[in-house]
Amino acid sequence: RRLQFERCNRPMKSVVASPQHMKDRVMIELRCDDPKPWHLYVPVRIVSTSPVAVAVHAIVAGTAVKAADLKIEQHDVSELPLGFLDDPSIAVGLIASRPIAEGAYLTNQELTAPKVVQRGQAVTLLANAGGINVRMAGRAMSDGLMNQRVRVQNLSSGKIVEGIARSEQVVEIILQ
Repeated sequence: RRLQFERCNRPMKSVVASPQHMKDRVMIELRCDDPKPWHLYVPVRIVSTSPVAVAVHAIVAGTAVKAADLKIEQHDVSELPLGFLDDPSIAVGLIASRPIAEGAYLTNQELTAPKVVQRGQAVTLLANAGGINVRMAGRAMSDGLMNQRVRVQNLSSGKIVEGIARSEQVVEIILQ
C-alpha cells in the first residue's frame, strides 16, 4: 500500500526528530504547514567520506611503493581501517612491510621507511668536534632507517660507537 500526500504549497520544514540516536543515524521529520498540514518521518544515515589511497594491483612485501601502484578513491570513513592514508604521495618511496592485496586501502601499519644503512655496509662516520668536522671509515653493525640510531665500528680504532643514519653512506656520531 502506498501513502499519498498532498503537494505542499509552502516551503517544507525539516527537523531532526531523534537527536539522541546513534551518531550516524537520525530520524528527520518533514513538515508541511499548508491549510491541510501533514508530516512524514524519514530515517537518514549520515555518511562522512574521505579520500583514501588504494592499491591498483597487488604489492609484494619488501618492495618500494610507486605512484603507479596507487589510486585515490572516496570511501565512507566508518568503513576505513585505522591509519588509512588519505594522500597517496605519503606512501610513495616507502616499503611494503607485508603483502598488500589489489584494491586494499593503504595504512601506515603496512608501510615502513627504507633502510638507509644495512648491517655490514661500509659507511662514513661524521663527527663534529667544536666546529671541526672529522670523517672516518666505518662498518655498520646494525640496520638503520633514516635518522635512526645505529651501531657502527670505527675501522681505524676498532671501537664500536653509536650514531644516527643521515643518508645511505653517512652516520653522524653525536659527541657529548
